[in-house]
Amino acid sequence: MIAEPQLASTLTCPACGHSKGETMPTDACQWFYDCEGCGAVLKPKPGDCCVYCSYGTVPCPPVQASGFNSCCG
Repeated sequence: MIAEPQLASTLTCPACGHSKGETMPTDACQWFYDCEGCGAVLKPKPGDCCVYCSYGTVPCPPVQASGFNSCCG
């Protein structure tokens, strides 16, 4: 039985430290995120597939399901 992915993740901006809980999409990687604290546009770190894998408390659903560090090609 495959566990359901966690969809809630808290993103934390590396520039200002602002954190916000978000619901992750299940059908696509999110490559950009606008910080509500300072207005910075977050992009994935090199080697990560999305902003949730780089700055979130929980990796994106495809990474959770696959067990790999990257999900998007």
